[in-house]
Amino acid sequence: MAGILVTRTLVGIAALSLVAGCMEGMNPLAKKEDSAIAASPGQTATRSVERDIEAPDVFQASEKGLWDGRPSLGGVWVAHPDVKEPERVIIRNESNGSFVIGALFRRERTNPGPRIEVSSDAAEALGMLAGAPVDITVTALRREEAGAPEADAVITPAEELAAPAEVETQSLDPIAAAEAAIDAPAPDAVPAPAPQTSNLSKPYVQIGIFSIQANANRTAEQMRKLGLKTEVLTATIKDKPYWRVIVGPAMSATERAETLTKVKAAGFTDAYSVTD
Repeated sequence: MAGILVTRTLVGIAALSLVAGCMEGMNPLAKKEDSAIAASPGQTATRSVERDIEAPDVFQASEKGLWDGRPSLGGVWVAHPDVKEPERVIIRNESNGSFVIGALFRRERTNPGPRIEVSSDAAEALGMLAGAPVDITVTALRREEAGAPEADAVITPAEELAAPAEVETQSLDPIAAAEAAIDAPAPDAVPAPAPQTSNLSKPYVQIGIFSIQANANRTAEQMRKLGLKTEVLTATIKDKPYWRVIVGPAMSATERAETLTKVKAAGFTDAYSVTD
């Protein structure tokens, strides 16, 4: 009898606790993380986007580069006598537009000829021939995190939402609808628009080079919302993919300048003109 009385007492206490929790406006069975995702009215969620940006103020050299034809160790790298600290860099072959991301080291020995020494792996990626100097641009890279607002993440109070409009429904005769669809004339074929061509040597604006595809896609979508024609190009170097985001092509120098202004105003201050 005493055991039954104790059991009933405990059940009564639990029921009172549950009722008290409901009166306070909280659900005692709710997960704790539910309160963590609540946002104040009008709050906009942001997501951190990591991207590579060029940092010419850290290091940049545009001069002849040379691969001596011998195999080298260490993967993709270049060496230059003015380097103070090893850097992560983007290396461009200006003669064919190829590029590769690799390491930059200090060149200890100074030999006759070009000051930029190119490793065998870098030369292969850049399309360089042994013993043939080419114009090389080496620019330091830095990682940058930018808060990109999410377009559909604005939270609106429920009381501000408009009531759904009434929709008038009408039953359709399936046989009559099918006959109307058969008798309807076929729409005229719309010719595909001719691809645009530009006379500019560098009609595109490069937004950035990304090592994460999702970041490149989000940046491209941000550019499209500005009304800019945007492409995401993929390059694979040494089995490692990279994604470039470019805008264009511009049909005139004026249009290209306006595009650069829009892109930089959106926060991509390191954007610049490229061939493609």
